[in-house]
Amino acid sequence: MEINNQQVMRKLVFIFVMLCMFSCGDYIDKPKNLIEPDAMAEILADLALTDQAIMTYQNKNLEAGTRFVLKTHKVKSEDFVESFKYYVIKDKMKDIAENAQNIVLKKDPKAEKYVQDKLKSTGTVPVLNK
Repeated sequence: MEINNQQVMRKLVFIFVMLCMFSCGDYIDKPKNLIEPDAMAEILADLALTDQAIMTYQNKNLEAGTRFVLKTHKVKSEDFVESFKYYVIKDKMKDIAENAQNIVLKKDPKAEKYVQDKLKSTGTVPVLNK
C-alpha cells in the first residue's frame, strides 16, 4: 500500500508542478485594438518630427501636435498607449523604435548626415537641448 500511496503522491506533485508551469502566461493581455508594429513605427516617427517642430516653435502646444498625428493615423490615444505598453512589455519596442528611426532618416536625409557628423566629432549621439 505504501508504494501505491507514494506513486499517487508523485503523480499529484507532477500534475501540480505542470499546472503551475502552464498557468504562468503573459504579463499583459493583447489589447483589442493593437496597432501593428509598422503603423506604430510610422506614428513614432511622426511624433518625433512633431516634437522637433515644437522645439523650433517653443510657445506652441505639444498636445495639439500629438492629437494631429494620432488623428492622421486614425488611432485613438488609448489604443496608442495600450499598444505602447504591450510592445514594451513584450520587448518589441526596440525593433519598432529602430524602424521609426529609419523612417525619420528617409523623410529627412540631412538628419543622417547630422548624426554621423556628431558621432565622428564627439563619439556620441547628439542630444536634444531644451
